Amino acid sequence: MKKIINTSEAPSPVGPYNQSVLAMGTLYMSGQIAIDPSTGNLIIDNIEDETHQVFKNIKAVLTEAEMTLENVVKCSVFVSDMEMYGRINAVYAQYFNEENAPARELVEVVNLPKYVNVEISCIAV
Repeated sequence: MKKIINTSEAPSPVGPYNQSVLAMGTLYMSGQIAIDPSTGNLIIDNIEDETHQVFKNIKAVLTEAEMTLENVVKCSVFVSDMEMYGRINAVYAQYFNEENAPARELVEVVNLPKYVNVEISCIAV
């Protein structure tokens, strides 16, 4: 059995998907980008602010599922330019410390939705 988890505190899906799905105690979160859900505006002035907004959206979905970042076991990070890796990683490290950091991959892609610079999806238990 699965339960759909959506919240108005994170950007609404723009297609035939949900923010997350809870199945057998595992939360599968769709990729989050830097949309401010209160305004609908993209936060893309700099990669640090963009990454922080992505994490605000991730935390909002986790909260709706009654979870926190402590529950995250896997992240998939997609970037538009590997040159931003260090700056994205510095922000990422503010949310996950080395002792409890989830498994992760970070890959460069040609384009992301709305031509943002970073998108992160998560799996949490």
